[in-house]
Amino acid sequence: MALSGFNDMFFVLLQMICVIVVAAYLISRTASFNEVLEGRVTWKGQAILILLFGALSIYGTESGITILGAPANVRDLGPMVGGLACGPVVGIGAGLIGGVYRLLLGGITAVPCTAATILAGLFGGLIFLFAGKKFIGMQGAVLFAIGMEAFHMGLTLLIARPFDQALAIVEGVTFPMIIANTTGVFIFAFIIANLISERQTKAERDSFLSELERKKAELRIAHDIQMSFLPEDLPQVPGLDLAALALPAKEVGGDFYDAIPLPGERTALVIADVAGKGVPAALFMALSRTVMRANTLVPRSAREAVGEANALIAADAKSGMFVTLFYGVVDPAARMLTYVNAGHNPPLLFRAGGGRPEELKGTGIILGVMPEAEYGEKTVTLGSGDLLVCYTDGVTEAINANEEQFGERRLIETVMGCRTLTSGEVIDRIRDGVREFSGDEPQFDDQTLIVLRVA
Repeated sequence: MALSGFNDMFFVLLQMICVIVVAAYLISRTASFNEVLEGRVTWKGQAILILLFGALSIYGTESGITILGAPANVRDLGPMVGGLACGPVVGIGAGLIGGVYRLLLGGITAVPCTAATILAGLFGGLIFLFAGKKFIGMQGAVLFAIGMEAFHMGLTLLIARPFDQALAIVEGVTFPMIIANTTGVFIFAFIIANLISERQTKAERDSFLSELERKKAELRIAHDIQMSFLPEDLPQVPGLDLAALALPAKEVGGDFYDAIPLPGERTALVIADVAGKGVPAALFMALSRTVMRANTLVPRSAREAVGEANALIAADAKSGMFVTLFYGVVDPAARMLTYVNAGHNPPLLFRAGGGRPEELKGTGIILGVMPEAEYGEKTVTLGSGDLLVCYTDGVTEAINANEEQFGERRLIETVMGCRTLTSGEVIDRIRDGVREFSGDEPQFDDQTLIVLRVA
């Protein structure tokens, strides 16, 4: 073949490839094609695909070049892809359209070319069925195209006569036919494979988002349930002004507080912090809160109540979790606070006369570690105007953009600046102070406060 003839053939094949790219994209985006990918087969959808791949087969014939009176083309492309991607009905249907059109053109290769086009759709469809009604992928499709075009050439040598003329045709068109059809199938296979991958990614994403939304809904419910554990209304005790606040870092958290009325107008105050965050901490919080409340309601000393609660919590603390806790019994008539501090942040007692606050330090270890742990109790007197601030470490360990902690010093300064206000207003000042200090930094730990003012 002359160099100019080879160049003409190359540019014709290049033109065909450009058209194939556009056709592959448009066909693969049709609703009918996507129905097949979803495993839904309808006669209407199959009819549309037969027409589309059949038209592609006709285009493949018309866009080819003639070598020794026989067209070298991509006529088999439509039936091959139709069969491989959509099944035997579409493959054979498209093959019949392209094959009959080729038969009408005549020539010594009319019969073998017609047969090869129809068989391309049939064989592709059978492969689709054997693959579990799925596309076999790029590698398999390309190998099939090479084999199909080799079969096409063999069929031409077997049927077309005179043999020497058929042989000359085959020698001239084999290479361009294999290259053109294999390239076309590769383009289709690449686009289809990417479409399948996109659909799988979308399905996985939708599944993930659905599961995420379900878990968020469950956590919202868990949050509401956990918040219901906290006292909705604090006891109104003559001579005491009591307020509390709980701000979980996540939907659920491990901090809790309680205010439990006791005989003689006494009130038991509880503030606690479970190690960890999230659902495990929330479950352990529910256990600890229930056990502590149950032991508070049994007539006994503060030391005994905490000791018994610790024994019960430690017996169930198989996950290695523990809880820090401050338990105090306020007797407004006697103006006394009896407390047990089980490894919790020391509450701050601001005296009415001013000065640095007293720290109500630990009297025993954290709950849940040693069932037989011993706890001591201490008693402090309360005077008119005294202010007690109980907090969890989420308040003092809140950080800003420079990773500085809010700290006990800032907490004391904040309270000193508003110590004459009501308990609720003091809590608001502390909360606002922490927020202003943290800025845009996310809250990483639960923040819980109890403030008690003595009238």
